[in-house]
Amino acid sequence: MQGKLEDSIKEAAKTIVKMASVSPALDVKNAIKNSLNIEVHEPSKVQLNAILENINLAEKYNAAVCQDTGVPTFFIRLGDGFPIRSGLFKILTEAVREVTKELPLRSNTVDPVSERNSGDNTGLGVPVFDVELFDGNYLEMIYTPKGGGTELPSKAFVIPPGNAWEKLPRLVLDAVVDAGPMPCPPVIVGVGIGPSMDVAAKLAKKAAVLRPVGSRNSNPEVAKLEDALLSAVNKLGIGAHGTGGVVTALDVHIEYAYRHPATFAVGIVFSCWATRRARAVVYPDGKYEVKPQ
Repeated sequence: MQGKLEDSIKEAAKTIVKMASVSPALDVKNAIKNSLNIEVHEPSKVQLNAILENINLAEKYNAAVCQDTGVPTFFIRLGDGFPIRSGLFKILTEAVREVTKELPLRSNTVDPVSERNSGDNTGLGVPVFDVELFDGNYLEMIYTPKGGGTELPSKAFVIPPGNAWEKLPRLVLDAVVDAGPMPCPPVIVGVGIGPSMDVAAKLAKKAAVLRPVGSRNSNPEVAKLEDALLSAVNKLGIGAHGTGGVVTALDVHIEYAYRHPATFAVGIVFSCWATRRARAVVYPDGKYEVKPQ
């Protein structure tokens, strides 16, 4: 029984790795299509149409939608009653190795000391695993491969809390200007706020890659700020792939945690037009279901 469950986990993981590698998330793809109705700058329209054609060809030929196949990352919700615990990482790592050869995927894991590429998208600390425990008996995992071009312009700050909310819009807009075309706009901008730099950066990453385009924070004041920042970002004139226009960002998402009284940590993370994610749920009997996100 244990062996069957391990096989099911690996097959489910391989399916979502392939699914997410071939096409952006459905909400992202639809947002790109809808942006053609908003964009007025012809060079930017050309880029948006090229992006959509790229997506169509990747889906048609079952090929990676971007040459940067990203850092393999699993966001995991692990039920207390799910039979496999610590062995999960080994299974998912092997799934990434196999898909890297089968699809194939470019390997993006480089030893920072020797500068050698592992060749299979695994290595020390990779894949990246983010694990949340919950009261249940099943396993849920979302796979998202995040490209290096969107990581390069990421920012993290710890600022005094006194007037932090007044400073926040400028920090976000400056980060978008500094990033320019590097993160392959139109982008999703994730903003995280928390007690420390690492927490803020993690929240920003989740905001950028996991939340659907068009979703809003449950706090009405934060949701209002998300709308205001999206409007402000799209007035910067960067446009698709930096060609100018009114669609620089598909959305701006903010996530927050309680902070320390002396600090206001901010993370700003970008996700590109090829924001990719897919989800699988695996049950204790070995049955599983997968779907794009």
